[in-house]
Amino acid sequence: MTTTARPEVALPSLVSVYRTRARVELKEFFRQRESVVFTLLFPVILLGVFGAVLNYDIGGGVTFTQYFMVGIIAAGILGASLQNMAISIATERSDGTLKSLVGTPMPKSAYFVGKIAQVLTVTLLILVILLAVGVFAYGVDLPSGSDWFTFAWVATLGSAACTLLGISVSSLAKNGRSASAMVTPIALVLQFISGVFFQFSQVPTWMQTIAAFFPLKWMAQGLRSVFLPDFLAAQEPAGGWELGRVALVLGLWCLAGLALCVATFRWQDRAAG
Repeated sequence: MTTTARPEVALPSLVSVYRTRARVELKEFFRQRESVVFTLLFPVILLGVFGAVLNYDIGGGVTFTQYFMVGIIAAGILGASLQNMAISIATERSDGTLKSLVGTPMPKSAYFVGKIAQVLTVTLLILVILLAVGVFAYGVDLPSGSDWFTFAWVATLGSAACTLLGISVSSLAKNGRSASAMVTPIALVLQFISGVFFQFSQVPTWMQTIAAFFPLKWMAQGLRSVFLPDFLAAQEPAGGWELGRVALVLGLWCLAGLALCVATFRWQDRAAG
């Protein structure tokens, strides 16, 4: 009796798995209209409202709208990374999605690669939309020369730090329903004390000190160096843009966020054991 050997099935490459997972994450994000509106359009709405009401000169021909756009870009990155990751992962953990994924042959790393791809795509869209609105609606000048490089590394490091922090914060939520109620107030407080809604020099000193412990303050400061004239650097707490310290703090937050992810990430709710 002869037996017929079964043909070997070639397993997909790791790159192919990562690419597929990234497509899945993007499709799921854009199918959720509430997430799309809140993440992509809410920063634009804030820019429009504040730009219409508070478009006054803060000195040297710089309008508040130009100053505020810098802060809203930083807030948009925070929303696409920290808020989005914390809420979506907590929800997927609560509804059993993570438990199902961990039981499949898919490498666990593919899940995080998909999330990172989603954050990068959404962040890029936010930046393009806000820059377009700032230029065409308010006459904001775009960066030039080396400022583009500074813009790129500040946004990238800030997004990475906030993404890792969002992944770790997702484990603090008891379940998916409580994630938004827990994360949104944290994000709003950070925005208020980090100079998003008004000039950072107007924030009380003790709030500036607290803000300095978190990445949003440093991301906003780095972005101000790109979009604002150098004379406004004198209004910073240290009297300068401190780009070296911005890179150092955001880099340290990336390392700290990664360590927190490894130490705290769970594939199931605490109640599930």
